[in-house]
Amino acid sequence: MSIVSNKIPIQLSVIIVNYNVKYFLEQALHAVRKAAHPLSAEVFVVDNNSADGSVEMVREKFPEVQLIANSDNPGFSIANNQAIKLSKGKYVLLLNPDTVVEEDTFEKVVAFMDAHPDAGGLGVKMIDGSGKFLPESKRGFPSPFVAFCKTFGLSKLFPKSETFNRYHLGYLDENENHEVEVLAGAFMLLRKSVLDEIGLLDEAFFMYGEDIDLSYRIIKAGYKNYYYSGTTILHYKGESTRKGSLNYVKTFYNAMIIFAKKHFKGERAWLYILMLQMAIYFRAGLTLVSNFFKWAYLSLLDATAIFSGMYFLKNFWGQVYFKNPDYYQPEFLYINVPLYIFIWLMTVYLSGGYDRPVRLGRVIRGLLIGTVLLAAVYGFLNAAYRPSRALIVLGMGWAMLSMAGIRLFLHFLKYKNFNIGQEFTNRLAIVGRQEESNRVMELLQKVQVNKNLIGVVSPEENSGAENYLGRLNQLKDIVYIYKINEIIFCSSDISSQEILKQMTEIGSEVQYKILPKESMSIIGSSSKDAAGELYTVDIQYKISTTENRRNKRLLDIFLSFMFLTFFIILIFIIKNPAQFFINIWKVLLGQNSWVGYAKTSETYSTLPKIKPGILSPVHGLKLPLSEERTIQRLNFLYAKDYATSRDWDIVWKGRKSLGDKT
Repeated sequence: MSIVSNKIPIQLSVIIVNYNVKYFLEQALHAVRKAAHPLSAEVFVVDNNSADGSVEMVREKFPEVQLIANSDNPGFSIANNQAIKLSKGKYVLLLNPDTVVEEDTFEKVVAFMDAHPDAGGLGVKMIDGSGKFLPESKRGFPSPFVAFCKTFGLSKLFPKSETFNRYHLGYLDENENHEVEVLAGAFMLLRKSVLDEIGLLDEAFFMYGEDIDLSYRIIKAGYKNYYYSGTTILHYKGESTRKGSLNYVKTFYNAMIIFAKKHFKGERAWLYILMLQMAIYFRAGLTLVSNFFKWAYLSLLDATAIFSGMYFLKNFWGQVYFKNPDYYQPEFLYINVPLYIFIWLMTVYLSGGYDRPVRLGRVIRGLLIGTVLLAAVYGFLNAAYRPSRALIVLGMGWAMLSMAGIRLFLHFLKYKNFNIGQEFTNRLAIVGRQEESNRVMELLQKVQVNKNLIGVVSPEENSGAENYLGRLNQLKDIVYIYKINEIIFCSSDISSQEILKQMTEIGSEVQYKILPKESMSIIGSSSKDAAGELYTVDIQYKISTTENRRNKRLLDIFLSFMFLTFFIILIFIIKNPAQFFINIWKVLLGQNSWVGYAKTSETYSTLPKIKPGILSPVHGLKLPLSEERTIQRLNFLYAKDYATSRDWDIVWKGRKSLGDKT
């Protein structure tokens, strides 16, 4: 990045707002440093109270960056405005931290703006982490009809239609320059003089909608917005990143309502706001249904398969044993069988049968435990409700076969083999010189990520063939010949421009990752709809695993019921029985856990989030609050080496304090 003296006018002010994406930010800043080199430029990072060490990283690795470290999260618009007010550039670029720009991106876009004095703003061609074009690179204003088409999926059904897909302007060629209506907030180049005229980002928008509002005001003031296809940037998390959450739906459509109330008048505004309010409920409903099926589809398949099998088994056993296929009453099918299925699925779940990766042993173990439980319950039931132990055993056998069959079938559909339970190992190619390639392998070993390294591809044209699979210009053929499904680019050896070109040419069948210069993290993302993937030499906390989180919650529930059962006895042990009773219900309702972190100034910002605890790892140690470093260390060890036995031990030792307030 060029050093700017007071006498040289600044051409470009780059502003990045960051919130807890340290590793993406580091990569973005490396790319910005290269792209800004030919220009007189300044770079701002506004951090919205990140807890992942982002501020320290910027100070250490990018001293030339002007850092604004907020003590809270005021939102995207306010954060950008903080830096815009301090900026001195002829142009202001609002850039997301999860982006990678090409080395000549800034030069090209500044030259285009200089050549088009009517341009108020400019956006560029964006691709996601799989090399796919992001349609939000060019957008139209969300008029009532445009919003209707987007909300109800007409824009997806007719992606090239000028009528139905004006939201993403799908009828405009992505490889040509165009006048557009809306610029994407991920890369938004603005003429500073226009901002001085129309005002900064509207701070009523916390997140989403501020780019539409600003784009609208630019055009309303008589300037033009352009989509520029002469450069490409990588945007890891595209527009759809958070569409799986209700919070996204609410935030996005509420931002549209703010926009409508601000810019639309009369009947048009009323209609638009009504449609958006309907859209909120419609999309929220779709999100709830979609999330439910994503979470429960496998258990629903299991339940359906078991129920179908039990339907035929009751007829089969009735014929074989009682010589009457209609021996069992309908109540058996609609009362007993659902109970069997519920217990089997619950014990399979508790056994880890629905965890990833799939392990058939966990499924079988869960079914065996469930069958033992059913047999125990069976003996206590009235004779009318226990028609046949044989059907429980036969049902267990069928459940094992059907559940294993479903998992084998789904595995085959995805991987085209039946090696279920074996973690799929990607066939990896590294693109870089030998030194950086060795660094990639060392990092993968440190983070215990298993890869099948096929070989290294040289970034140079005249490299010796004996040490490499081939050269960069042969990468597409190498991927095909060796069936490569993951590529790691060493960005210190290959330009961002070349990386993006290769990703676009090879396509989305391959997973792409990048090792930034001097970084200990390898970054990638398989699609715009998924959060970024990361291999980094960071602490792995056992308390974060799905199994341990489930076991911790189950232990909380078990202990709560035990405490309720023996409450009359425990009140003579617990210091504050009334608060103890309140704590039991707080834990049962999921507001608290029996064991959590000890409170310090940095506890909840630096460790994986868990429920506030009644007790903590420091209970019984009599540590003064002044020993904060020791307390933080005990919290760290609790999270890092977590096991349910640790909670048992803490609860037992701190039993007299179970009535403490949290």
